Amino acid sequence: MTERSTLQKRLTRQLVGRGAKNAKQLADNLLTKRGHLKDGKLTAEGKKRQALGNDGRAKDRAAKYSGGKNKPSDYKYNPKTNMATLKKK
Repeated sequence: MTERSTLQKRLTRQLVGRGAKNAKQLADNLLTKRGHLKDGKLTAEGKKRQALGNDGRAKDRAAKYSGGKNKPSDYKYNPKTNMATLKKK
């Protein structure tokens, strides 16, 4: 069995925290659907996401949800909530 990536482990822990059954399988399915995992290994896009780290992914998500109004660098990361909020100007 191959070693699970940091991205897989992190998503699995989040799903377990939400009470998901079969969290490992669900995490792998989600990552495969997003194009981050193929045949149990990270794709190039998955490696990019993993390299961002927790804070980078949170900031990237927040920027995406802003509809392009804000850049990831406009956000600050809260590790307790795993969310990014706009920095005060």
